[in-house]
Order: sequence, then C-alpha cells, then structure tokens
Amino acid sequence: MNDPMIPAPFRVKRTRKELEDTFTLELAPIRNSRPFHFSAGQFNMLYVHGVGEVPISISGDPGDPSVLVHTTRSVGTVTDAMWKLKQGDTIGIRGPFGTSWPVVEAEGSDVVIVTGGIGLAPLRPAIYHIITNRKRYGNVVILYGARTPEDILYRREIERWRSRLDIDVEVTVDRATGHWAGNVGVVTKLVSRGGFDPSQTVAMVCGPEIMMRYCVQALNDQGVANDRIYVSMERNMKCAVGFCGHCQFGQAFVCKDGPVFRFDAIERDFYVREL
Repeated sequence: MNDPMIPAPFRVKRTRKELEDTFTLELAPIRNSRPFHFSAGQFNMLYVHGVGEVPISISGDPGDPSVLVHTTRSVGTVTDAMWKLKQGDTIGIRGPFGTSWPVVEAEGSDVVIVTGGIGLAPLRPAIYHIITNRKRYGNVVILYGARTPEDILYRREIERWRSRLDIDVEVTVDRATGHWAGNVGVVTKLVSRGGFDPSQTVAMVCGPEIMMRYCVQALNDQGVANDRIYVSMERNMKCAVGFCGHCQFGQAFVCKDGPVFRFDAIERDFYVREL
C-alpha cells in the first residue's frame, strides 16, 4: 500500500446481483498486475468518482489475490452509484485496512461462525481460509440466519459447504416462505445445538449489533469465554486511517483498532447503548 489517502484505480471485471438490494463487484488493478493481498476480515475504501467513498469489507478468497471481491447492499448515494457500474468501468480503491479474523490463532481449535444477513460477506474470506486449511482445525460449525429464504446470501455456495462431510452448516430464516422446510427462528437458537467443545472453541460473529449481542450471550451460555469470541464492528467509518474520529468507539477507533475485535476488549463499551 502506498499513500493510504490516494485511491488506486481498479477496473470492474464483473458485476453480479446477489439479492434484490445486494450485489458483488469483482475488480482488477489497472496500473499494474500485482496481486492484491489482504487478510480475512479487512476492508477497503471504495471511491466512485464524483460521488464519494464508502468502507466495505473484502469478501473474496485471501488465497486468490488476483481478483478483489466486494459484496454490499445498495443503501445510499455511493452504493447506488456502485450498483450502476458495468464491466470495464473504473473505481478507486484505498486499502486494505483494519484487523482480521483470528484464522491463524484458531488453528487446533474448534471454530464456530455465527452470522446473519449480509454479515456473511465479511466472514466469507475466513470460511475460505478454513476450508482450504481444513486439517488445521477441529470441528467447524457455520450458523447463518436470513430474514426469508429469498434473502439467503451466496445460496449456491452455502449449498456446497453443506454438502461437505467435514463442516456442520445450519441455516435458519426469520420467516418461512414458499417451499422452505428448514429451520425457522433467529440464528442464536442454533448455537445451543453445540457440535463444538466450548473450552476449545474460537467463535467469529458478524451481523447487526443486536444479533451479535444475543449471539455472545448464547455462546456464553454454552461455555465459550469472551476472550475466545471475536466480533466485527464495521460501522461509521469515514477516512479509514483514524483522522476524522467518525468511528470512535469508546477509546478505540474502529478503522484502526478494528473492525474485528476480541469481545472481552470491547465488552464494557459494547453494552453502552448508542455509544
């Protein structure tokens, strides 16, 4: 990474609609062909010329740095402009920034991944890494929740993960529609099914803060300690380098000290409403 404040130009290789309001961009550098290396859990600042920039977690495979992948929702001016990009268009990239999921530290342990909605996108690189290095981990449990069956992100990929015999994947929806015959209810209810040794488990959680709050409680109820639980607090980031203070969270800056935090390090501030 050169000057962290100057975006590097990337070309859109492919766009893909994931859900009604969610899409994926696959990007490649323009000025050079060097791979874009990153760690699972890090994010980039994506800049649309004349519109602005937004922080978005990288959702591709860290083992394949030849393509840069971002999945996001169209929820504002910048992401609306990104939604309209086509193959061959140019976008600016600053990054990668931030901390990462503890995929190396978790080696030798059971791993529980709990996520909801688009929170699966920041965790997908960690899942890729774990699958690639499957023999380095104990039991692997992936728990995913969506509002409805139509809102399940990366559906085909989840189906492939579920077909493996060495990973336990459970999906639930808040509201069943159509021919859905799977789990119904919040994703936290799946935690109690176990399939992991609480004393030897590393948990990674990403989703709305209210969901993460109840997930931590559910993991605690199963015996997983807070110093073995990691959460992603990607929110309110503006500059990515700690200049603006927009993402200050207690004594931490999410862009510099996060977005991935070990839960015991932020527990006190996490439960302060509207901090």
